[in-house]
Amino acid sequence: MAIQPPVPRISSHELLTETQLVNVNRADFLKEQLLYFLGALPVLAAALYALLFYPPFKKYRLFFGSLIFTLAVFVYFKAKGYYAIGLYPIYLSFGAVFLGSKLTSRIGQYLQVLLIVIPIALYIFLFPLIFSVKAPNYYITHAEKYKALGMLRWEDGKDHPLPQDFADMLGWKELATKVEAVYNQLPNKEQTIIVCDNYGQAGAINYYSRNKNISAVSFNADYINWFNLDDKIENFIRVKEWEGSSQELAETIPYFETGRVAGSISNSFAREYQTTIFVFSQPKTDINKLLKAEIAKMKMRD
Repeated sequence: MAIQPPVPRISSHELLTETQLVNVNRADFLKEQLLYFLGALPVLAAALYALLFYPPFKKYRLFFGSLIFTLAVFVYFKAKGYYAIGLYPIYLSFGAVFLGSKLTSRIGQYLQVLLIVIPIALYIFLFPLIFSVKAPNYYITHAEKYKALGMLRWEDGKDHPLPQDFADMLGWKELATKVEAVYNQLPNKEQTIIVCDNYGQAGAINYYSRNKNISAVSFNADYINWFNLDDKIENFIRVKEWEGSSQELAETIPYFETGRVAGSISNSFAREYQTTIFVFSQPKTDINKLLKAEIAKMKMRD
């Protein structure tokens, strides 16, 4: 049945490795560790020095080895750069305490101010470059600049017209608006379930929909725990990525009296361009039972 999730029968880690991490460059991971905290590098460097040589931090020396070990594991498994971001706040704290104890002279106080100004100045300077604040056409007309910085390379290892994070966000409001319009036209709205291919689609629908009775779910990530199957399902809205949508109607319609394509994302700049919305009504079988079985199967795989 097509309501099954579009994933092979492998573990979540294996799926992630095959679909998202296969093109990750280990050198890029290490480079990104420096770029993410560029303005705070002096504080991080001070933290590492202090953990090794500052007597009051002797009992915390394990944190130095922990950082090296954890980064080594990330490098080995070809993790994305931002996976490691959560490691650094504790080291920024160590560095701040150490520098605060050492920079007590008049010159040291000036250096403290400088350490505050540096990240602020860098943020102001880099903001237009790093954050997606320009219209899509701007990135296309200035493609060479962004390509040289590696910002057009996606996790598939190819260059695209827009940065991946920007393309990910485009189409979210459009998807939510179109799903909401379909939902509002259905009878028995309280007996409608919306199942998406991924957590990004589900999150976008739940966030941008003005109708707060709408609650999209997915077999992807933690959304698998959000299914509410207490009431009998009479309407089934399915949001499918374009690559897996061609057979959806034919595969799912046997379980319902009616089914149709209700819309798709039309923004060609969106990463989810042509993601399709299907709506099925009047089930011929117990959809709740089928979904419960699929959820149980997915949880056993993980």
